[in-house]
Amino acid sequence: MQEEIVNKVSQSALLTIDLEKYFPEEGITMFDLKPFLFMELILKEKDFRTALQNMDWNQYKDQLVGVYCSADAVIPVWAYMLVASYLEPLAKEVFQGNEEQVIRQLLLKRINSIDPQEYKDKRVVVKGCGEKPIGEFAYLEITKLLRPVVKSIMYGEPCSTVPIYKSK
Repeated sequence: MQEEIVNKVSQSALLTIDLEKYFPEEGITMFDLKPFLFMELILKEKDFRTALQNMDWNQYKDQLVGVYCSADAVIPVWAYMLVASYLEPLAKEVFQGNEEQVIRQLLLKRINSIDPQEYKDKRVVVKGCGEKPIGEFAYLEITKLLRPVVKSIMYGEPCSTVPIYKSK
């Protein structure tokens, strides 16, 4: 008589968190300050203000927008504030930084929106190895968020995990 194969992983009380679920699926529209610079070096306030006033800002409606400067120039802080004042009423969200930095900010924001109490006294596996480039920062952030409340944190797949933390 053949023994029945039992899937012990599916029967375990492990909760899996897949950080890819928090990765932005929507596109990110970039707003580069470089075209507004005189000789790609200097931001002239009057010209900058005029150019922003004459822009069609509707192209950013409901978009995730990253504001950055691709030129190696010193940009005054108020310039980012001024651009944000135009984008904020229309854009879904506005971030400062290049696309990689915007993705990082979005991931951190979404991870920090997790209610850690949902994982209170649970055994958690933070899934590794996926299709999307989840940075180390995200794994660090989820660990900081969950450590105070969980029974244990592991990294990897439920069938093969690396222990990270176990409450005493």
